[in-house]
Amino acid sequence: MTGQELREIITTKWDYSYDVQIKKTPNKIYLQIMWKYQEQASFPISEAEYLVHLNTIASYLAAMGVVDQVQKFIEKTTERPRLGKAVSILLNLGDRAAEWLL
Repeated sequence: MTGQELREIITTKWDYSYDVQIKKTPNKIYLQIMWKYQEQASFPISEAEYLVHLNTIASYLAAMGVVDQVQKFIEKTTERPRLGKAVSILLNLGDRAAEWLL
């Protein structure tokens, strides 16, 4: 998956290029679709910086082996990012969880 492909999945679902973040807790890792989006005048980074960020996140998702999981979750969810509330996708890393949680 590339950053552009991740953007297309997000914009197809929610019509905007939402920011994404990886959130790590002591025992779990989440992909969060944040409420800010690139088309907002107040979005803090440029288009080029946004694409670099998406490429970085997409490369992490590919390395973790969760690309299909993320795609299916986004397609099926009825949740929507809204002010102060991200859509959180719990990443099931299986046997490789210890590699990413240390």
